[in-house]
Amino acid sequence: MAAGILDRDRFAKCRALMERGATPGERAAGRAAATRVAAAASLSLADAVALADARRPQAGPGPAPNRDRPRRPAERTYAWATPRPAPEPVTVEEVQRQKAADAARRKKAAARAQRRPQAADPEWEHWSGEVREAQAARDRDWAQRRPPRAGD
Repeated sequence: MAAGILDRDRFAKCRALMERGATPGERAAGRAAATRVAAAASLSLADAVALADARRPQAGPGPAPNRDRPRRPAERTYAWATPRPAPEPVTVEEVQRQKAADAARRKKAAARAQRRPQAADPEWEHWSGEVREAQAARDRDWAQRRPPRAGD
């Protein structure tokens, strides 16, 4: 921002916080921010306030706003307040589509089940049991014949 140019929108926001802040801390922060915005334009806070007031439109001959009158709440529609539309009935086509999708899902599951390893052949189980027993016997024989180690 070039020196000498007052950012009027930002200054107006800072000034509003400075004048109408909810707490003393907010008002102090608004004053500090307004002072920084004015200093960026090479102005003092008082000069910037005077410049902003000079540019503010004067109240015309129209009626003054009635600030004591309670405001009507804005017309808002909330999602929870709007009625839900009635559910659409399920059509025959939709039921048929669901049945076809279920049949396809079941067909895929059956194909996956067929690709899984099946139960072993009883003859193979018998043979592999014999092989395991023979290996166990060799392991026991080796353990008996090996020389003792230190710490055994």
